[in-house]
Amino acid sequence: MLVVCSAGLHGAGKSVLSEVAAQMGFTVVSMGDAVRREALRRGLEPTDSVLSSLSVQLRREEGATAVAKLTLKMIDPSAKMLLIDGLRSYDEFVFFKQKFENCVLVSIHASPKTRYQRWKGRGRLDDPKSYEGFLQRDLLELGFGLGTLMALADYHLVNQCVTLEEFKSECKKLLEHIIQKFVEASELDK
Repeated sequence: MLVVCSAGLHGAGKSVLSEVAAQMGFTVVSMGDAVRREALRRGLEPTDSVLSSLSVQLRREEGATAVAKLTLKMIDPSAKMLLIDGLRSYDEFVFFKQKFENCVLVSIHASPKTRYQRWKGRGRLDDPKSYEGFLQRDLLELGFGLGTLMALADYHLVNQCVTLEEFKSECKKLLEHIIQKFVEASELDK
């Protein structure tokens, strides 16, 4: 199985990469969805503050890979190509690398102001209600180790000063490149 993990601050374009991957035949699993499912399982309303608190609580009580372990339960083992959306720490990436032999990390970057403009248009229940709340969420996620994770990624996409279609094209080109590398490595193993 080829596994591509994505990392980036909220609003950077991870969901666009996921959408393109799904169109290319990848199975997509979201770590954020794993936290939202856990919140619902616990009878909690999936608001930004509840989900942020739950993410911190899970990691505090069960370790740095707590959300990765919840996400692993959502993965179909028969998938040929998998995209895991929304890693937040290097520990999570190491966890997935230990589970999946062919695992790479893609980091997606965009400026805070660009990301905030995109974020305002999404309308999800867990969206911060102000720019200050948005920046607080950045700091929370960076506190998990997201900055280190992004710096150590195998591939980097910049979603700044491009149209949505241009960014989708860049995502597709990168995923095609990753698939080609996987195919070439698989051929060498034969």
